[in-house]
Amino acid sequence: MEQLERRDKVNYYLDLAEIVSQRCTCLRRHYGAVIVKNDEVISTGYVGAPRGRDNCSDLGYCLRHKMGIPRGERYELCRSVHAEANAIICASRRDMIGATLYLVGRTVERDEATGALRQGAYIENAVCCSMCKRLVINAGIAQVVCRDDKEHYRVIDVSQWIVDDESLRGVLGY
Repeated sequence: MEQLERRDKVNYYLDLAEIVSQRCTCLRRHYGAVIVKNDEVISTGYVGAPRGRDNCSDLGYCLRHKMGIPRGERYELCRSVHAEANAIICASRRDMIGATLYLVGRTVERDEATGALRQGAYIENAVCCSMCKRLVINAGIAQVVCRDDKEHYRVIDVSQWIVDDESLRGVLGY
């Protein structure tokens, strides 16, 4: 009997996170996050302004970009809530304890022919920012899986973020 070729489970959840990222309103990066526990999707999140506020995509500009602020710095100036934070906000902590967060990041590129913005390449070495790492730790999430390309990913044990506290070394950004 012939068997169907099925997508492996990890890439299936990363594909879901990638679909979620298509709702992003950021003009710089599109991230999607999916929290899964016991093979059940607990929550999803994407990058966007708080409910009721204008998104950068509505305003037509990004303040951090205008000010030349590098990726991973000065988040207090960003209008958006990150994908991981939005997913965590929408879930119960008891459901997240021991869960896995799947994360996909893509660049945003302008189509030269139409001028329209679209998702571009996968973000190299995508990982949670320092603020989201703190949220992930406190949520009780056990591991984060980050997509490198359509087939490859990295699995991060969140307990390593506790042991290797980058804030003590003054590490900024991603």
